[in-house]
Amino acid sequence: MPASDMTQSFNFDATDLNIVQQLRLNGRANNQQIAEKLGLTATTVSTRIKRLEDANQLRVVAVSDFAAHGFNFLLRVAVEVDGRPASEVALELAELPQVFAVHLVTGRYDIDMLVALHDFDDLSVLLLDKLSTVRGIRALTPAIVVDIIKYKFNVAPIEGRN
Repeated sequence: MPASDMTQSFNFDATDLNIVQQLRLNGRANNQQIAEKLGLTATTVSTRIKRLEDANQLRVVAVSDFAAHGFNFLLRVAVEVDGRPASEVALELAELPQVFAVHLVTGRYDIDMLVALHDFDDLSVLLLDKLSTVRGIRALTPAIVVDIIKYKFNVAPIEGRN
């Protein structure tokens, strides 16, 4: 069955949810450790994780801390596009190393992106040297993030699904 068909027909059960919860608590836990916490066998955990990954329902990734890598400024930039498809502009913006998230959005702006910078001096380089060269940008509205209230990588709130 193609992955897209499998994704649509996939149903989480309590065991799947418990495994995902254990991985959220400790993404470095091995199958045996998860199995011991849940009263399962390591083979069952391994099989379940593989099934979740194959159905595009689970990705285990490492997340690094921005500050630990010297990124002291987080910037949100709203982008208005003119004369070029927003999707093309978004793809070009996504290639910039400072940009870690790009979203096509509805509303006043066409694109919303998140940028990580080492220091304030990097802001002028980004705005004047990098973004100004991207064809199709009509206007930029940058905003410096002053505090992070919630930042979670629980990609999908699967607990609420039925």
